[in-house]
Amino acid sequence: MAALLRSARFLRFSPSGSLQIIGTKRNGLPLGGLYGGAVGGRITGPCTRRVASGVGNAPRPCAWPCASSGTMRGYTVSTEQREGDASLGVRSKQAQQFDWALAKLDNSVRRTGRITKTQLLRIFHDICRAGYPSGNQALLLLRSCGCLMPEMPLADRTDLAHRVWDKLQELGASYDSSHYNALLKVYLQNEFKFSPTEFLAKMEAANVTPNRVTYQRLIAAYCQNGDIKGASTILGFMKSKDLPITEAVFNSLLTGHAKAGDMESAVNVLPVMRGAGIEPGPDTYVALLTAYADKGDMENIKKTMETVEEAADSSLMDRDIMQVIFSLAMAGHQQHIPELVERMRHERGYVPDAMNLCLSLITQGQEDTAFAILKTFPTLQAYNVNSDSPDLGNFFLRHCVNMEKPVEKIVGYCKELQDANLHASPLFFTLSCALEDKKTGFSHELMKAVKEQDLPLRPHYFWPLLVHHVKDSNTAGVLDVLKSMQELGVPADAETFSRYILPVFPDKETARRALEEVGCSLQSEGFLSSEIRSFATTSDLAALYATLSDPSFPAMDLTAFRGSLIAGFKKSDNVENMVKITEFLYNDPRFCRENSTPAEAVSFFLYHLIDSMGERDLHAQEEKLRQYFHKLKLQNIVIPYNIYRGIRNILASFNLEDLIKDVLFLVDPCDRVTGAEGKLLMLEKNLAQLKEEGKPVGAVFKQLILLLCAEDKLQRALELKQEFEDEIGRHAGGCAALINLCCRHDNVEEAINLKTEMSRKDSSAVLDASKYLALVKVLAKHGRMDEAVDMLKEMREKEVMLKEHNLTTLFHLLNGLGAKGDVGGVRRLQDTVFALGLTRPTGNLCSPLVSAYLQNNDTPGALEAAMECYKRFKQMPRIHDIAVALVEKGNTDLLQKTMDFVSQERGEMTMLYDLFFAFVQTAHYREAHKIIETPGMRAKPGRLQWYAEKCIGANQMEPLDNMVELTAKLFECDRDEMYSYILRLCKETNDFHKAEATWTKMQDENVIPRERTMRLLANILKSNGQEVPFEVPETWYEDISTMEEVQVLTEAPRSRMAAADPFRALPTPDKAGINCTTRMLTLCKKKRPKEAYGMLKDADQKGAAVNPAAYDILIRSLLAEGSLEEAMQVKDMAVSCVSGFQLSDIANSLLIVTLSKNGQTEEGMATLKSMLQANQVPMTLAITRLVQALAQGPEADAAGIQEVASLTKALGSPLAVSSMLFANNTALAHIRRGEVESAVEVLEAVYTAPGSSFPNMSFVYRKVLEENHDEAMDKLSAMAERLANHFGCCRPAADLFLTLIDMDKVEDAKFLLARCNAVAEQKAVMVSYLAGLSKKPGQVDKVKSLLSLIPDFTEKDVQYTYMMKCYAQDDDLASAKALHEQMLRERVDVDDLSLKRLAVLYRRAGEAAPYAEPPESFKFYAEKLKERKAQAERGLESPSLTSSLHPSILCP
Repeated sequence: MAALLRSARFLRFSPSGSLQIIGTKRNGLPLGGLYGGAVGGRITGPCTRRVASGVGNAPRPCAWPCASSGTMRGYTVSTEQREGDASLGVRSKQAQQFDWALAKLDNSVRRTGRITKTQLLRIFHDICRAGYPSGNQALLLLRSCGCLMPEMPLADRTDLAHRVWDKLQELGASYDSSHYNALLKVYLQNEFKFSPTEFLAKMEAANVTPNRVTYQRLIAAYCQNGDIKGASTILGFMKSKDLPITEAVFNSLLTGHAKAGDMESAVNVLPVMRGAGIEPGPDTYVALLTAYADKGDMENIKKTMETVEEAADSSLMDRDIMQVIFSLAMAGHQQHIPELVERMRHERGYVPDAMNLCLSLITQGQEDTAFAILKTFPTLQAYNVNSDSPDLGNFFLRHCVNMEKPVEKIVGYCKELQDANLHASPLFFTLSCALEDKKTGFSHELMKAVKEQDLPLRPHYFWPLLVHHVKDSNTAGVLDVLKSMQELGVPADAETFSRYILPVFPDKETARRALEEVGCSLQSEGFLSSEIRSFATTSDLAALYATLSDPSFPAMDLTAFRGSLIAGFKKSDNVENMVKITEFLYNDPRFCRENSTPAEAVSFFLYHLIDSMGERDLHAQEEKLRQYFHKLKLQNIVIPYNIYRGIRNILASFNLEDLIKDVLFLVDPCDRVTGAEGKLLMLEKNLAQLKEEGKPVGAVFKQLILLLCAEDKLQRALELKQEFEDEIGRHAGGCAALINLCCRHDNVEEAINLKTEMSRKDSSAVLDASKYLALVKVLAKHGRMDEAVDMLKEMREKEVMLKEHNLTTLFHLLNGLGAKGDVGGVRRLQDTVFALGLTRPTGNLCSPLVSAYLQNNDTPGALEAAMECYKRFKQMPRIHDIAVALVEKGNTDLLQKTMDFVSQERGEMTMLYDLFFAFVQTAHYREAHKIIETPGMRAKPGRLQWYAEKCIGANQMEPLDNMVELTAKLFECDRDEMYSYILRLCKETNDFHKAEATWTKMQDENVIPRERTMRLLANILKSNGQEVPFEVPETWYEDISTMEEVQVLTEAPRSRMAAADPFRALPTPDKAGINCTTRMLTLCKKKRPKEAYGMLKDADQKGAAVNPAAYDILIRSLLAEGSLEEAMQVKDMAVSCVSGFQLSDIANSLLIVTLSKNGQTEEGMATLKSMLQANQVPMTLAITRLVQALAQGPEADAAGIQEVASLTKALGSPLAVSSMLFANNTALAHIRRGEVESAVEVLEAVYTAPGSSFPNMSFVYRKVLEENHDEAMDKLSAMAERLANHFGCCRPAADLFLTLIDMDKVEDAKFLLARCNAVAEQKAVMVSYLAGLSKKPGQVDKVKSLLSLIPDFTEKDVQYTYMMKCYAQDDDLASAKALHEQMLRERVDVDDLSLKRLAVLYRRAGEAAPYAEPPESFKFYAEKLKERKAQAERGLESPSLTSSLHPSILCP
């Protein structure tokens, strides 16, 4: 075929109708069309019908995807089969981690019809990092590089497609015809100039055979250029191959004739189509309309549209008219657009389609037309769902800024939007977009417009304008911007002065003079605040105190300079000044907020001071802090107990117990007792003493009662209440707590007595809602309903309303009565609650009444109750259960009454489904069939899934099978999904005969199965020794059909179980189980798994079904804190409740870690083996901890380590386990067994092996030195010297040398260097060690020791760069300044990253750097250095810094 096109010339292409898959019907679900095998349904991708438009040879792209009809599901149609180095478990895990990204893209296309470049690049990078890209993933990315990104210029989209193609091919992706067709489609959509001849030649070279779609799109390419001859060549070839000529081919020919200027032939294509037996569809008419639009022929456009409207089987949708509008705009016929806009009906999906049209027009320079379309949006769209303010046009304004449209035009758009009340603040939104994109000049012009409209400006709006001048040390430029701020009436604040104004001046005096010259007040709050920060950070505490204590100094919140003050205190050794400033702030109300006190502000300051100090600083300054706290005590400064507790927790974590005692002296003596037991003892002692002395005991008694209730000590509390009978009623808080405790312990008499006593002593006392409900619950439980109602009435009288968190308690209260069949009790409490207005009625709160009737087998009563609930509260509880009960009893009259009621109130469709499910459930299949054949009945996936899950959970094959059979002809029913439910149940029951029969039915029904359905069926057949009648797709992730399933299976355990056994029936939690699950997950996130464990046990006892994901997450949380026993108990509960439950990869890995820490290596080994058998991938940490435990255990199990090595070897390279993990720990195991020679042999073999990479063995040296094993150390040293001197392998000796330095054994390192001079030549090892030291604070001395022994192992610029990073880690400005001066003296080049680090130190200290701080982020300069290094490695340049720089120096 390529030979036929040798003469073809380069063309410019755009998409056309030929890119659509054939079909004649207008309507059809995309999901059902793709997988359901709907007869005649047209399959569409994310981009809907495409037709050519343009003038002459200027084709037009169509770039408004359909949001409502296309999904990313259409992408997963290619299955890749190839071998890889990684195990199935590794690939499966990578695919599961990628599922969320696919779902996110799918959701974006469903909602908006487009995806952003950022989204696509994130997915692309994730695939590249994970490796092993699949064919489906490649197809997804390639198809996304076309019309799905209307915000990108066409050339950029094509460049991105090429980048994706090349990179994925480099990573091992294999391409078939679908990938080449996708690339061809991207070329057409992006108007990319290419040679069809070369394109086909490349396919042939890759041994990929073109198919019908390839030829069809090449015809479209020729026709877009009006080359009918070229198109005819391919058309003839297709006929010779007996390939079908589809509607899309005719559409392309129509476009080709129009492009060639032969409109008569273009129109004649329609009768030719009819003669070929193909009725022109909407795509054909859109192609014809677009051809007329290119020529501005409005008369024929109208006639054609009238023809379509009169046709019985065709109609034009809004998105079709949008294509014509786009063509008119691009052809310069904008005058006709308003007439077409009026024809749009604003169908469902109009807004996202119109948004994409606007974006495409703006990208193509037609923003005026786009704005006219924008103004046709429904008024409702102007209001954001989260705001009452209109914000229509955000997307429009943002894209105008991105494309840098003229400011005057954008301001005009903003004015129109605001005048029409379509946007509350369009100009501010536009300014924020410009600032976000760092468009400085654009932002400056917009701020002028903002000021002209008398709108407020903020100081931070000017920061992007200042950044450029600060970067260039342009003092004049900074002052000009400052003048502009003053002219616009925007005073600079402290942040602006500190970050963007003062740093450009060499010193403070110069800055003050310059600011005065431009008329900037030095008494402004912003300047004074920045000056205070400067004093604080430079530790000039005397000047700071003098400034603050000046009576004329204005009021200023301490939080404005608290961070700087903390930095100054940490660096200062002048305790006296620290105390003076603290005392002054403690007493002066000028430095606290209005709703606070100076004492509170200082207390929080002290907490933040300690919190900001790391372990090293706290230990180094322990004595200074002790003096500081002692002197604060002498100045009568007191802090609250909760502040002390926070400080104590920090100090305790660093083992500073002595310092805690000094802080304790600042606490009020009454609050100094810590711990519940200690407080109990103290309060009891104080109470006894007060009683003995005859003093009032009220306050202490109340504290003691509250504490006893909090500790759940009912008996002791009742004894105390008996002892102090007169006191209990006087303290409402203590009495309320005791009442609640009695209710929890089911002690109704004591609870009522306490309530009566409290009311008698203080009639105004009020309980909170939870305590009232506790009383109601315990009274109802004991049949004292009158008293329970009285409690509810008292709540109303005292205006105690139920909050959201109280409703669950109320539901359980009512449901407990309903489960007993207590209709009267439920009704009475329900009526009382709703009548009193304590809460609004909900379906949840109404359902217990119906449950009570059903429990008593009173179906008429249940129906009347449900109808009454609806009439009174608009709630219809448990109507399905009522319908099932009526069908079972054959009560047709009541069933008719029920359905009439549901139909009247909820609609006919809801009624029909309720009736259908009731008939199916009760085996009345004939009646169910009549229901499903009701005209207008259509599929409701959510309701069908609900019933299918119900059948699967109950192992009810018959009703499920009949439900699937009955819905065979249901409109828009996803048949693959329906049959997958049957296969899931077959899997549960291991019924392969039924599975085979189901597969036969699917073929009879012509259902196109998803890959997951085929894998599930294959799994069933293989497990029963049966032959699989099809080729099993080799994909490594579960295909999820809907976003709802994605959300259900998001949690790792559930998705992991689905991957291992894709359609195992997981129990559906009931409402109580869902609530329990939610609370459990919340507790786990808050690191309170023990509480979640207790909640799970309660739920298990009550029989509530908990989401399977919750078990796994709870197990992981328990293991993370070392609670092995509880975790195993949860696992046992999960296994008993969830069929086929097994731990996830993460949970199993944490189990191995915990077992290893506990020394249970045998159990850890067994867990690892079970993981690998289940194709799970253990975490690297799990392997590491298990190997270390084997080496350090009492048996020093070297053989066990080797077994672990062999087990993990099969996982392949993706498991990031250090190459020396096994060798090092094997050697340590031999050493601990006294087999030093064997250890030496193991290590020596590593370094003498052919192709050895000479790995690191510092771990062994460190452990041996720590254990003072002299014999082993001697033999290892001899080995290192032998390898260096005889084999030329210096790495072991270099590792020993660096380990000695790291453990402060400098003299030993010096002797080793003297015996083995080659160590000094190990440049890469030394630089790597230096890089590691620079990542942690407090390592400067080790760096200096290394440089003193080997001063020239690398270039000075590299050494100084790492030294600067070390000083930055230590926050040591003085040393960093000295180093910088030394570098300048020695004329060593200082890179921007080092300058940035030094500038940050200056800023933290409140000093101005003597140079302009590099304005970009650390990441920017790190990437810049990486690029320089990469260029140097490629030979483009070879500066000493980049040639030796280790990657870790790039970390800020």
